Amino acid sequence: MNENLKSTFIQQWKKYMGNAALPVALFYSNDLHNAKAVEKTQGHSCIIAGFTKVFNGQSLAFNAGNIGCGGGLRYCGFADQLRPGFEYFLSYGIEGKMEGERYKKDPATVLELMKQTPKAKAPASWLIIKPFELLEANDEPEVIVFFATADVLAALFTLANYDRTDLYGVKSPFCAGCGSVIQYPLLENQKENPDCILGMFDSSARPYIKAGQLSFAIPMKRFETLVGYMDESFLITETWDVIKKRI
Repeated sequence: MNENLKSTFIQQWKKYMGNAALPVALFYSNDLHNAKAVEKTQGHSCIIAGFTKVFNGQSLAFNAGNIGCGGGLRYCGFADQLRPGFEYFLSYGIEGKMEGERYKKDPATVLELMKQTPKAKAPASWLIIKPFELLEANDEPEVIVFFATADVLAALFTLANYDRTDLYGVKSPFCAGCGSVIQYPLLENQKENPDCILGMFDSSARPYIKAGQLSFAIPMKRFETLVGYMDESFLITETWDVIKKRI
């Protein structure tokens, strides 16, 4: 990553957000980039649980062999198949056979939803997740993800819309937690004019992050532009000074 952009952002973030946590960065590579390959555990494991270690300063690497969740494999681009009976799993289940998550009212609704759900294929063998401050010169982040509470999210949302003439510089698609921080923002980064993604509304993934937090993912194509706006935006006003004191 460009060292000047990295250091500039860290300085700006501390100036306007105080002690709010720095983001994490995501990118694909065939090399580990000094990240630790995750050891696969027995049974189901949510990839969002791994973010806790990243918050604590570790760089992690995920691949098709160490992600312990079918949804995680799909949203990371390492698989394209859904579990059998997924339309029942996401809705009311099958009595005596499968407990449903009840996130959709019936299987037919799920099937219609899946017709609109995009697919993505991992372009390399590893998905690297790093603390922003540990990014190195040879790292090429594709998405920058913040896990934050309301005041910080409000700032990110407003900054993301700063130069937009439309009303929707931020999207919030219905998806798994990993979809909102990995798949959808990665797909946005492939567009000429990408949008930011607000997420982590998935009740199945929320136990792995702090209460009151949501995610805000900025495609790298958008990130550098938004950093450049910080010193001229609402962040320099008395309005923001009032809010900043309580972050």
